[in-house]
Amino acid sequence: MNTWSTYAIPDEAGVASMLKGKPLSPQTWRLDQASYPDFSVPQNVRPCCAFGDMQKVKLGPIPIPFFRLNNVIEIDDLGPHKFASGIYYYTPSSASALSIAGGENNGLLYAKHGGFIDLAHIRDTADDTIALFFEILANLGKAHRIELPAELGPRYIELKAFDTSTLSDEQKWQLSAHLAARLAYFKAESHEIAQWHGYSSFSRWPETISAYSIEDLYSNMLGAKLTLALIQQRKMLSEIQYNQNLTLWLNASLRELGAVDKSQAKDVLSAVDGVWWSSQEAIPNKYMVLKRHYGLGDQQVPYLLPQVLVGDDQNSDMFKLATSAPTVLSLPAMVEGLELDKIALLVLEIAPDYTSTFSHIPEAIWSDRIDHTQFPIIAEYAEQQDRIDLKVLGVIGE
Repeated sequence: MNTWSTYAIPDEAGVASMLKGKPLSPQTWRLDQASYPDFSVPQNVRPCCAFGDMQKVKLGPIPIPFFRLNNVIEIDDLGPHKFASGIYYYTPSSASALSIAGGENNGLLYAKHGGFIDLAHIRDTADDTIALFFEILANLGKAHRIELPAELGPRYIELKAFDTSTLSDEQKWQLSAHLAARLAYFKAESHEIAQWHGYSSFSRWPETISAYSIEDLYSNMLGAKLTLALIQQRKMLSEIQYNQNLTLWLNASLRELGAVDKSQAKDVLSAVDGVWWSSQEAIPNKYMVLKRHYGLGDQQVPYLLPQVLVGDDQNSDMFKLATSAPTVLSLPAMVEGLELDKIALLVLEIAPDYTSTFSHIPEAIWSDRIDHTQFPIIAEYAEQQDRIDLKVLGVIGE
C-alpha cells in the first residue's frame, strides 16, 4: 500500500488575518480534494492473541510438546505504530515518536479501567478508520460503495445520497470522521461474526477460538476513537504524522486506562483460568475460551477482574484491580443532527460455502444480506448455540 501525504490550503480570510496580524481561527483552511490519498482499506488484519496465557498449542490433532504461547505484554513493550504493517515491519528510531526502533510488538495487556486489551485489534481499527475517512470525505452526500476485503462473502460500505449543501466544510469533516470511526468499528464486528461462522485468515488454522473474545471489540472501539481524535485535530495529514501521533495517543490512552505490568496481567489471567479460559485446553480448540462477549453495538464496557475471584483483602493489588471503575467507550449515533445509520451501512453477504453455518438462524435474517444494524441479532443466535455446545461438553448449564 502506498504511503500518503496531503496538504491544507489556507482560505482568503485566513491569509488576510495573517497579513493584518489578527488571530487565526483553527478552521481557516481546507484540504484540496486533489491531494486526498488514494488507497483502500488494509487487506489483511494483524495476527491477534488468543485469550489466555502460556497456552498449549496443537497442530491439527497433534500437541506441540514443550511449547507455550506467551501473549502478555506491558506498556513499556509497545513498539511504534505502522499503518497497515501486516505481520512485521521495522520502524527506525528516527521515524518513531518515542525514539524507539523496532516492530509494533503487539500482544495482550490488562488495564485497571479497561480490562484486557488486544493491541492488534486497536491498530487494525485505527488504520481502517483513517483509510475510510478520505474516501468518505470525498464522496459524502453521494451514493457510493466502498469495497472491503471479503470474509464470509462480499463485504462493503454503502454511502447514501443526501443533501450536504447546508453543511460547512468543518461539519463535513466532522461528519466524515465520525462515519469513518463508526464504520471501521462495525467492520471489526463483522470480523467477529465471520470467525464464529468459520472464516479463517490462514487456511487450516481455525479462528473460532477468537470469535467474540471479551477483549476484542473494546480494543477495536478504542482504535476507532484514537484515529477519530487525530482526524479531529488534523494530526494525520501524512502517513508518518499519523504513525507518530497514533503511537503517542495509544501510549497515553493505555496509561490513562491504568495499564498494569506484565506480572499483574498474568496474575489476572491466572485468577480467571477455568472461568474465562481454560489452561487445560490447547489452541486452536474453540472452547479453550469459556467466556465470550456477544454485546455488539456502539457502546462497549470492559470486562474487569471479578471481585468474587480475589477475596476480601482490600489492601491487595488484585482487590484494587477488581474494584476499579470501568471506562465505558462509545461512538455517537448522531452527528450534526444526522442519524449516521441512515447515511451509511456496512453490509455483509453470505457466500454459499458458509450458508450451512447459519442454519441455526432464520433464513430471512441473513439470506439476502446483513447490515451492521442486524449484527447484534446474529450475535444473540451465536450465544444461544455456544450455550448449547458448552452444556453438551459439561462446562456450563443452560
